[in-house]
Order: sequence, then C-alpha cells, then structure tokens
Amino acid sequence: MAKVKTKWVCQNCGYETPKYIGKCPDCGSWGTLTEEVEVKSSNLSQSVIIDESPVCLINEIEITESIKLPTGFEELDRVLGGGLVQGSLVLLAGDPGIGKSTLILQTSGNICKQGKKLLYICAEESGSQVKLRAQRLDVNTDNLYVYSQTNLENIVNQIDILKPDILVIDSIQSIYTSNITSSSGSVSQIRECTNILMDIAKNKNITVIVIGHVTKDGNIAGPKILEHMVDTVIYFEGDKYKSQRLLRSIKNRFGSTNEIGVFNMVENGLEEVKNPSELFMKERNENATPGSVIIATLEGTRALLVEVQALVGTTSYPSPRRVSTGVEYNRLLQIIAVLEKRIGLNLSKHDVYVNVIGGIEIDEPAADLGIALAVATCYRDVVVDSDCVIIGEISLSGEIRNVSNIEKRIYEAQKLGFKKAIIPKLTKKLPDNFDIQIIQVPRLMDAISACVSKK
Repeated sequence: MAKVKTKWVCQNCGYETPKYIGKCPDCGSWGTLTEEVEVKSSNLSQSVIIDESPVCLINEIEITESIKLPTGFEELDRVLGGGLVQGSLVLLAGDPGIGKSTLILQTSGNICKQGKKLLYICAEESGSQVKLRAQRLDVNTDNLYVYSQTNLENIVNQIDILKPDILVIDSIQSIYTSNITSSSGSVSQIRECTNILMDIAKNKNITVIVIGHVTKDGNIAGPKILEHMVDTVIYFEGDKYKSQRLLRSIKNRFGSTNEIGVFNMVENGLEEVKNPSELFMKERNENATPGSVIIATLEGTRALLVEVQALVGTTSYPSPRRVSTGVEYNRLLQIIAVLEKRIGLNLSKHDVYVNVIGGIEIDEPAADLGIALAVATCYRDVVVDSDCVIIGEISLSGEIRNVSNIEKRIYEAQKLGFKKAIIPKLTKKLPDNFDIQIIQVPRLMDAISACVSKK
C-alpha cells in the first residue's frame, strides 16, 4: 500500500510546508497550520474546462447593452458598475448576521422577475429555512430553484440539468469537493471549489455569486488568492445593532472600486437609501453643540454629508488618549499636531475623541478641515453654525488645500438646505448658480473665525 503523503497548510494565507512549524513564515500567524493529505490535481476541475470560445481579434468582439443584468437594486447596480456581468464571478463578504443572505435572496427574486433562471445553493440552511426567509422578504417567483447541498460534484450535476443563468453559492466556506480530503472551509477546499466555479462561470457563461465569511480581523476567510481569482469583491458593512448597511466594492473588473451603496434594514428586508445624506443627518439636532460640524465627503461619484463630533476633556493621566471612530487614527494625530503648532491649542493635557455619526468610514483628506474645527470648537467651547458645511484639506503649515469635485459637494449641501459653505481659496471661479453663501479661506485660523457663532 502506498504511503499517504501529508502537508501542513496555513489556514490564513495558504502557505504549504512538509512539516509542522508554529509560526507561518509567509504571513506571520501563529498556530494556523493544519495537516492535510496531499493529493494530485482534481479530475473534476480538469473535466469542467472545455475550450468553447474561438480565438478572435479584440476589435471583432461585440459588446451588447444587455451584457450587464440589472439586479433590481439601484444601489447594488451602482457598486457593480451597472449590473451583473454575464459570466462573471462575484464574491460578497461580510460579518455574520449583517444581512448577506437577505440581500442575495432579495436580489435573486428581482432577477427572476426578469425571466432569468436562478439556482440558489443553500449550503448552510435547509430548503424550508430559505422558504421561510423568502416569505418574510416577499420573494415569490417561479424561476428560483433552491438546492440544499454541500457537495460540489452534485451541484455541478444540477447545473448541467437546469442550465441556470445565475448561480448563487451560500456560502463558499460550506461546500467541498471529494477530490480534496480536507474538511470544508480549509484553504485547499476553498481554493479548489472557487477554481471550479470560476471555470463554470467562464466556460458555461453563467454568472456566479459567492457568499464568503469574514474573520475577526475583518478579512475574508480563506486564502488571499480567493480575492484574486474572482472578478468582483464586495463587502457588506455596518453595525448589526443599527439599521444602516453599506455596500462597498474593493475590487471590480467591470467598474469603479470607489462606489458605495447604502441600505436600511427594516422588518421585511433591506430597503435602498436613495439619498444617504438625509439618512446620516436625520437625527441631527438643529441646536448644534460645541464640537459638532457637518462635512461633505465623497464616496466614488457620490457626495455625502455626514456629521463629525469631537469631545475634548482634561485628563489626569500623563499620556492623554486619542480615540477615533470612522477616522484614520494617524490622520487625527496629524490634525492635532497642526492645531497645537499653528493655532496654539494646548492639547497635550487633554483627551481627544472623534466620532463620525452613522458608522461610515472617512479616509479622504477633504474631511481634515471639519475634523480640525470640531476639535478646536469643542476645546474653546464655541458652536459652529448649524447651517454651515465644511470642506477642505489641511497642510502641515496650516494652509487649506483644494479638494476634488468641490462643485458636487457644494450642490449636495445646497440640496439639503444648508446656507453656508466654508471651502479652500480657489484659483478658478465657481459657477453662479449656487444659492448658498460660499466663504473661501486660505488658512486654518481664517476657517475657525468664519464658522463659529456665539452660543
């Protein structure tokens, strides 16, 4: 009898070694190597690959308008770049309980209403459980097929029988192929199953949507190569204790990776938020308090107005605390340093807390001026005008630098009823159709003087 060969595989990055070592030399993780039986290449993956497409010149390839299938959600179509591309492989990832299956099931119902045939593989639930959720979400269609199965060979057989237009896998960590001896969810299983699904998508021209879990570190569970194999990677983000959900693309071969989609979790599923600024601003108190400002940020091509709050208080400890939620920590430290050096604020004995309302993450420099004014006004116990929006980047010298798409940000503020906008001093003239007072400031000190009002 031939000797069984084994290998040790890191469950975090996929690094392979013939013997056990405590620390992975590739990703540096401890205790992530598990023993797996070494097998030859999969016969199934080789049999699925069928060369059906001829070689042709790129100028001879015709692209029709119907190559992108609308999902029924404008927010999801925005993130996907216009809809689902035929024959693409899409990976949707998110924390447990965030609403991934809800979003996909509602999207499946919308797609089936367009006459498309969809096969929904529920590897973590039974068919009756999916039916109960479908009734709650009011998903009722004749083109939606549900198959409770974890074995990939059986799934491939059903694909050959049904010949669906869309295939949904919920989730990739729960299915397995018999050609790999390791358990489902291991690096080898995820890599092999994804490779087979990719061959099905490309050679059978079936759009495949795969749901993936996220680890406690916020990364997609499985090898990093999983994100490189798929065409689109979408994260479903949000606090599960709040109703707001954000759909963000971090990889998209068919569109922009800067777009976001906003949803609201309600009793009967997910609802689109067509105007996210109103959602983030609806709970704002008109009687503004010190340390509260409104900024105009940009997510892809969409301008959003969000509230930034700061709290500055004295500390009895030698080292004051700096806490940021929704703002990059190092960016906050840089802004505090500019306030101390250029404005003269003594923050060395004060704790500084900064929070972005609504759970959105802001990483663009255009939020610098708003964060600085929130900290400065809270420190001096003054109030920023409640009808004022702040836009601008801060340099280390205390100058206010210009930002991109300034007209789009101002228009969004005007649409929501703001009366004043503080922006950087521009070298070009703005259009005359703005019905809002625009104050251009060259330095941080000028911005503080222009925005505050007496309590």
